[in-house]
Amino acid sequence: MPSPDTLERFIAMVEANDHVQAVLDFYTEQSTMQENQGTPRVGREAHANNERRVMAKARDVRSRCVRPVLVNGDHVVIRWIFRFDWPDGTVTHMEELAWQRWAGERIAEETFFYDPAQMKPRPASEVPQA
Repeated sequence: MPSPDTLERFIAMVEANDHVQAVLDFYTEQSTMQENQGTPRVGREAHANNERRVMAKARDVRSRCVRPVLVNGDHVVIRWIFRFDWPDGTVTHMEELAWQRWAGERIAEETFFYDPAQMKPRPASEVPQA
């Protein structure tokens, strides 16, 4: 079960858009990460590499935790809002729920639930601010 301080440090790092470091600091070495019902990625390095790829594509990223964060023992649910500004001027606004199972102070398993239709970039004028 994560301590309240650990959970707050994790959220602050993601909100600061330091997604790669958040993975390195807060996930177990053999953690799994799954998008909706897709095939899980396995391993902290695979997660960090995926974050590096996504961040490298974006001109700007804004990440926000919508509270309250739900905690029940080793399980945590966080509602996130992300805004990705792409080099071509389009924007992706995405809301998701992250279901996490923690092993002590690190995330061992995470599944993201979101509507895949949100992934389509749209003109910035059509997208709410994150």
